[in-house]
Amino acid sequence: MSSYRRLDSLHREHCGTADWLSSIGMMRFQVILLSMVSALCPFAGAFAPASLAGTVVTSVKSGDDVDLGTFLSSPKPEGDKTMLVLGTYAADFNAVEYAQRLRYYLPQLHECGVGKVGFVLNCEPHAAKKLAELVDLETTEDSEKSPVELLVDPLGADGRKFGVGRGWLPDDEEMSPYLKLFGMLWGLGAWATLPAVIGGYIGNPFVAQPWIEDALAVGQKKERWPDNALEIDDATGNVKLNKFSELPYVGSWKRRPLELATLRLQNMIDISIKNWKE
Repeated sequence: MSSYRRLDSLHREHCGTADWLSSIGMMRFQVILLSMVSALCPFAGAFAPASLAGTVVTSVKSGDDVDLGTFLSSPKPEGDKTMLVLGTYAADFNAVEYAQRLRYYLPQLHECGVGKVGFVLNCEPHAAKKLAELVDLETTEDSEKSPVELLVDPLGADGRKFGVGRGWLPDDEEMSPYLKLFGMLWGLGAWATLPAVIGGYIGNPFVAQPWIEDALAVGQKKERWPDNALEIDDATGNVKLNKFSELPYVGSWKRRPLELATLRLQNMIDISIKNWKE
């Protein structure tokens, strides 16, 4: 398979999700939460740098302003392609899962010529660093050799400028934000939410997502609950057995039922809830 096709398959898996924003009014403040993750892969078209030109985020490492249009149009010598992920707030399960995917697929992205990855989160710098630490995602904060640069945009201006959807009734300031979120869980203004949630329970016999097992292994090594989905070799740290593979009838599926749901439970309890204040 050519490097283009391999990267294209990653693009279809990671970039093919719908994006939406939820606006939450609290007293005089309005927090914009980018609620699905989008990747701007290098072959998505020349429109990407132009559409984000002038959109400024902050580098977590240096504290400097970074123009996303310039970031996308200036690849590193290590690779001729640049990838930009417009993430959500750091405790959102979409952002957590995308960080976990990014960790797993970095070697393949490197093989495909991606030399620089910008990971934008709608949070403060300390929260972005905490998320990367929790999922074992190596960034330029940890090593100059890492292609991943953490960037923050607390109010989500970059996503809005790129044209992501803003969810159900985003301009209605009278409606309770909790009611908006409840409606969006059922697909109002965010049609892809319910299928994504249900898919975590029923699995998929055709499409493999090996990043899930990798993320579960990271969680178990960090003593997150549930902690019995995998058997891990104490000496090597490698997975000896994925217990979902022992399920009757569906154990041979590419993605087994409840496998992703178990990871999401692990993420919710031991990443999002336990670290909410951070």
